[in-house]
Amino acid sequence: MPYDSGARPLIELIGVTKVYGHGDAAVHALAGVDLKFERGDFAAIMGPSGSGKSTAMNVIGCLDVPSGGKYLYDGVDVGALDRNRRALLRRHFLGFVFQGFNLLARTSAVENVELPLIYRGLAHGERRRLAMSALERVGLKGREHHGPSELSGGQQQRVAIARAIVTNPAVLLADEPTGNLDTRNSREIMELLTGLNRQDITVIMVTHETDIAAYARRVIRFVDGKIESDRLNSVRENA
Repeated sequence: MPYDSGARPLIELIGVTKVYGHGDAAVHALAGVDLKFERGDFAAIMGPSGSGKSTAMNVIGCLDVPSGGKYLYDGVDVGALDRNRRALLRRHFLGFVFQGFNLLARTSAVENVELPLIYRGLAHGERRRLAMSALERVGLKGREHHGPSELSGGQQQRVAIARAIVTNPAVLLADEPTGNLDTRNSREIMELLTGLNRQDITVIMVTHETDIAAYARRVIRFVDGKIESDRLNSVRENA
């Protein structure tokens, strides 16, 4: 049974479909998905390869558009927005963390974190102040001028998280955020994401690891482009 708190959702997918290709070659990545996320949610999306979980994340992140159905963000029909307005929504309200970190190799940690602020047109001094603050927030004070090659995998992911939160987004989208990390660093990154969630950032995370999903308050399972289950995480709720 789908999870529903009864509150007005921050994000809502209504009958969302996504089809790639045509005719016999068509792939139905999403097959009529109904899904809600409220403010402050922490949800883990799971499922086998090809189940639709990453496609759903891309739709929520405005990196892709549905073939059918509706995507509402805070009551606004995202499908009715043009490309530029979807980009503004993505830039101002959504933060992204990926498995591969996606840091610029020859750029310092603080300069990597500043990148989203450049797109916003902020002056250098303000960018630097906000980026330094974000790095301190993720526990990297003193590492601001280190390049990615001088940082461990866990530290690189912290830089990526700082870059994602430097714009103060309402939603943090994390796609396999611990996929390239060992057990200790994975635990530290998940504790960091849990702390950010407690600071009112909504976290939506794709993972295939049950021990990582256990950090979320809610676990959603996709199979064949549909939601198989959507339940509160009893372990987290009783913690």
